[in-house]
Amino acid sequence: AACDRLAKAAVALGLRDRSHWWNARAQTIRDRILQRAWNARRQAFVESFDGEYLDASVLLMAEVGFIDPRDPRFVSTLHALERHLCEGPFMRRYEQADDFGLPQTAFNVCAFWRIDALARIGREAEAREIFEAMLACRNPLGLLSEDVVPATGELWGNFPQTYSMVGVVNGAMRLSRPWDDVV
Repeated sequence: AACDRLAKAAVALGLRDRSHWWNARAQTIRDRILQRAWNARRQAFVESFDGEYLDASVLLMAEVGFIDPRDPRFVSTLHALERHLCEGPFMRRYEQADDFGLPQTAFNVCAFWRIDALARIGREAEAREIFEAMLACRNPLGLLSEDVVPATGELWGNFPQTYSMVGVVNGAMRLSRPWDDVV
């Protein structure tokens, strides 16, 4: 994504040779990621080259324009993440144990990444349901923490959490009707 944006900036600056150079780098990186981060057994993009574990951050691939959200690999990845990382509207970041063991709480921004992905593939009704569920988790001031306990809705982690609040804004924008439809 960074190389792609550098290529676009070079075009805007009239630097055609730099644009070609950055485009070539972007394509090389994209090809390598598509080849080595896809796990055929899991039918999903995974956390690392030749990796095995699911990580919700791969949902950002569509948001940054790395892959078409209707690409069968992206859709399959979303399904795998929903099967293995979700509890209702909540989504854990990853499935692999870290220094604290297996993740027990859901990372709120992941639910918003999921909302974006669902809307992009045409599952807007589900995206809206999850968005409403996440809004219901906010405290009386409308703020969200970093994590939530799926079984209880208890807010955990850093509070308030900017990632979570950006997720609220991005989710609202993604699910909103175009301004021209409203006015």
